[in-house]
Amino acid sequence: MSAHAETIAASASTASRPGRPWIYKPWLDLLVGCGAWSAPLLLVSAWLSPSHTHAWVVGFYFLALLFNYPHFMATIYRAYRTREQFEKYKIFTLHITLLLVVTGVLLHASYRLLPWVFTLYIYWSPWHYAGQNYGLLKMFVNRGGGALTRSQGRWLRAAFVASYVMLLASFETGGSSDPLILSLGLPAKFTIPLRIALGGAFAFCAWFSLHDLIVQHGFRRMVAPLTLLLTQFLWFVLPTLIEIRATIPQTRYSSGILALLHSAQYIWITSYYHQRDARAAGQPKWRFAGYFVTLVVGGIALFIPGPWLVSYIFRFDFTTSFLIFTALVNIHHFLLDGAIWKLRDSRVSSLLVAPTENAGAAPANAPAVKAAKSKSKSKSKSAPSAPPQPAYRCLLSAPGFRVAVIALFLLWGAADQVHFVLGTNEQSMPSLVRAAAMNPYDVAVLARLGSAEEGAGQSAQAIDVLTRAANLSPHNAALQQACARAMIASGRYEDAYAWYKNMLETLPNNTDALVNYGLLAAQLGHPREEAVDAWQKALDVDPQQPEAHLYLAQAADQSGEYAAAARHWRAYLQIAAAGPSSGITGRQRMPAAVQLADDEARLNQTSAALTDYNTAIFLAQSGGDPKLESVALAHLADLQEKAGDTAAAAAAHQRGLALDAKTSDSQGEAFDWFNYGQFLRRHALPDDLAYACLLRAQDLLASRGGEDLKTVEAARREMDARLGKKSGDVRENLPKLLASAENLPAGSFR
Repeated sequence: MSAHAETIAASASTASRPGRPWIYKPWLDLLVGCGAWSAPLLLVSAWLSPSHTHAWVVGFYFLALLFNYPHFMATIYRAYRTREQFEKYKIFTLHITLLLVVTGVLLHASYRLLPWVFTLYIYWSPWHYAGQNYGLLKMFVNRGGGALTRSQGRWLRAAFVASYVMLLASFETGGSSDPLILSLGLPAKFTIPLRIALGGAFAFCAWFSLHDLIVQHGFRRMVAPLTLLLTQFLWFVLPTLIEIRATIPQTRYSSGILALLHSAQYIWITSYYHQRDARAAGQPKWRFAGYFVTLVVGGIALFIPGPWLVSYIFRFDFTTSFLIFTALVNIHHFLLDGAIWKLRDSRVSSLLVAPTENAGAAPANAPAVKAAKSKSKSKSKSAPSAPPQPAYRCLLSAPGFRVAVIALFLLWGAADQVHFVLGTNEQSMPSLVRAAAMNPYDVAVLARLGSAEEGAGQSAQAIDVLTRAANLSPHNAALQQACARAMIASGRYEDAYAWYKNMLETLPNNTDALVNYGLLAAQLGHPREEAVDAWQKALDVDPQQPEAHLYLAQAADQSGEYAAAARHWRAYLQIAAAGPSSGITGRQRMPAAVQLADDEARLNQTSAALTDYNTAIFLAQSGGDPKLESVALAHLADLQEKAGDTAAAAAAHQRGLALDAKTSDSQGEAFDWFNYGQFLRRHALPDDLAYACLLRAQDLLASRGGEDLKTVEAARREMDARLGKKSGDVRENLPKLLASAENLPAGSFR
C-alpha cells in the first residue's frame, strides 16, 4: 500500500520473541486502538441519526473538536516540534505546505476547482484509514512475538487493498448527488458483482494471511490483529454490502463516523509514541493531559480561525471556506503522515514495535546525547553568557502570552460551537437569526433561515435572505433555485425570470434552470423561440431531462408540428419507463401516452396510435384511475371509427360510459354521452337513442352553463325538429333508452 501502509509497522528483521504485546491496557488497546468499539458506535449512529438529527449533528461536531481536529495537530506536533524534524521532512513541512497554501487561495478564487480537490480528499480518506489499520495490525503481530512472512504480508496487503477498492466501487456507483463530489457514475449492474467478489477476496486473503500465525502463537496473542481485521470489515466491507440492498451515503459516511473512529485511534498511538520518546530523551514529566490540550488548541487553530477570517475580511461564504480548509488540511495530513511514520525510521520502530517495555527507553544515540550534555555543561563554565534574546522571542516564550493564546483559541472554538448549534437548529427561527448575526456570511445558515421564513409565510423576508445567500455563493445551484422558487411562490414571476436569466450566465449548463427559465418565458408571453431554445439547450446538456421533453412536446403540438411533438412524447415515455427513478408518475405517463397516440393518429400512423392508446388504458387501469381510462377510451373510439372499425369504436364508447358512472366527473360524463349520441347519429342508429344521449349530456351540463352547454342544446334542438312529438316519449322513457343505447350489441354497427 502507500507510504502510510507501512506506518508504525515492524521490520522483518525485528526479533520475533514474545514480549509485552499491549500499548496501554488490553481493554483500551482493543476498544480504541483496534477499533473494537466500531460495531456498537456504528449501530448507535445508525439509530440516532434519523430520530435525533440535530442532537446527533451537534454531538458529532463537538466530538470532532475533541478528536478529529486534534488528530491533525498530532502530525503537526511530530513534524514541526523541533527544527531537526522540520528539516528532515522539509519537502512536506515547507514546500508542499506552501503549495497547498497557494491551492487554498486558488480554490477561494475559483469555485470550479473545489469539487476536484474535495473529491480527492474524500476518496483518499478511506485509503488513509486502511493504511493505519494495516500498519497497526503488523505492529501488533510483531509485539505479540510473530512475524509475517513475505507471502503472508502479500495476502494481508491484498485483503486491505480489496476492501478499499470495494468501497471505492461503491463511491463510483451511480451519479453523485453531492455537487462537491465527482463520480464516474458506473452502473450498479457492473459494480455490484465487483463489490461482492471483492468482499469474498477480502475474507479469503485475510484468512490466508493470519491462519498460520494463529496456529503457531495461539488466539490470545493474535486477538489484536484479528480485531483490526474485524474493524476493517466493519469500516469497509459491511457498509458496501448493506448498500447493495439499502441506500447509505458512503462518501459522507466515510468522512463522518469513520473519521472520528480513526482520529481516536490515531491519538491513542501517537500519545504512546511521544510518551516513550520523551522518557527515552530523559523527560519523565511528560503528561498526556498537556499533550492533549496542545492537540485540541492546535486543532482549533488549523480549522476554525481561517474560515472565520476569510469570510469576514473578504465577505466569502463561510461554509465553502470551511470545506476548503478541511480538504487541504486533510490532504496535507495524508502526505505528511505517510512520511513521518515510516518502517524504515529506526526511531519509530524502536519505540512502537519494541517487544519489551524497556525497548526504546535507551535509544542508540543516548550515549551521544549524554556526552553532548556533559560537554555542554563543561563549556558553560568557561563560555561567556549568551546575548539577550530579541523582545519578540521573549514575548512568544513568556508563559502569560502562551496562556493568553490558548485561552483565545479555546474561546474561538467555543464560539464556533455555539454558532454551529444555533445555525443547525432548523426548528427555531430565533436560533437561526442569532447564528446569522454571528456570521452574516454563512450561506448554509442563511439558506436555513430563508427556508424557515418561507415556511412561516414571511415570503418577502425569505426572498431577501435567500437573495443575500445566493449572491454570496453564485455557484451554488441549489441555493439559486431555492431563491427563484421563493419568488415564483410569491407570484413574482418577472423577478424569477430575471433571476434565472442571470443565473444562467454563471451556470449555463444547469438543466433545471434552463427548463424553468423557458417555462417562465412561455408563461410571461415572451416569443415562443425563447422558451423552445432554453428547453433544447437543457436537452443538449442532458438528453434524459424529462421536463424539457414534456414542454417541447406541448409547444410543438400547439404550433402543429406533430412529428416533433411525437418524438418528444416518445422520449418522455421512454424515460418514464425507467420506473420511480425517473421521477415520472403513472398519472403523468398516461396523458403523455394519449398525446403521443393523438399525434400519431394525426400523422396517419394508425397502428402505432392504437398501441399507445391501449398503453394509456393499461396505465390507467394499473393506477386505478377510471377517469383517465375513460378519456383514453374516448380517443381510442375516435381513431377506431376513422379506421372503419365501427363495432370496436362503439365498444370503446360504451366502456367509457360504464367507467363514467364510477366517477364524480359530471362534465367528462356529459362529453362522453354527447360524443356517443353523435356517433349513433352518424351511423344511422335509431334517433330516439341518439336523442336520449343528448338529453343526458344536457342534464349533466345544466348547472355549469357555458359554451359546452350551448353546443349540446343546439344539437338537441336539431334532433327535436326531426323527432317532433316523439321527443316527449323519449323524455318519459329516458332511463330505459339510455340503458338500451349503452348496451347496443356489436352487431348493430355492422
